[in-house]
Amino acid sequence: MTTGAQRILGVDPGLTRCGFGLIDMSGNRTASFVDVGVAGTRPADPLDVRVLRVWEATERWIERYHPDALALERVFAQTSVNTVIGTAHAAGAVMASAARHGVPVAWHTPSEVKAAVTGEGRADKASVARMVVRILRLEEVPRPADAADALAIAICHGWRGGGTGVDATARTETHQGARPVASRPVTTPAQRAWAEAEARARRGRRG
Repeated sequence: MTTGAQRILGVDPGLTRCGFGLIDMSGNRTASFVDVGVAGTRPADPLDVRVLRVWEATERWIERYHPDALALERVFAQTSVNTVIGTAHAAGAVMASAARHGVPVAWHTPSEVKAAVTGEGRADKASVARMVVRILRLEEVPRPADAADALAIAICHGWRGGGTGVDATARTETHQGARPVASRPVTTPAQRAWAEAEARARRGRRG
């Protein structure tokens, strides 16, 4: 890891697929790819076993890479109740592992992640994935989508408070009082180019 960089583990929590994305964020907000992966559990397995598997996977990531911070996507009740509950179970397992190792945990909303990575809070998953590839200078989009999402969450944390020495957990509440880290927006040349291309495409569709 580059001197002065912060190592951030982004996690897209889920019981069936839990995405992990690790980056190094330099003091000048340059993000560098380290590793990415997905841990899966079987729906047929008992819930306690599935939660344990997510916890074990998080343990492996933390023990191998020793991140300075862990960033999670905040759970929203926009889908089925079962999906929200399952995601919450997975997030709890991830947080338990982080707490065991003394790794600070921060939450970021989906719109915050999209805005940080693309400059547009309502961008679709494909747009976010393309920007992750560009920002981290990857050759292709990480698969499955949970992997790319985890990298986006890590990038968001680094650019919106985590990459410059700010204690992102100091202003973050969890569970019922969860709210995102407050910070000034960051706009990179890549984000501006993406936004301009999207605006041109929208104008072309209207014409």
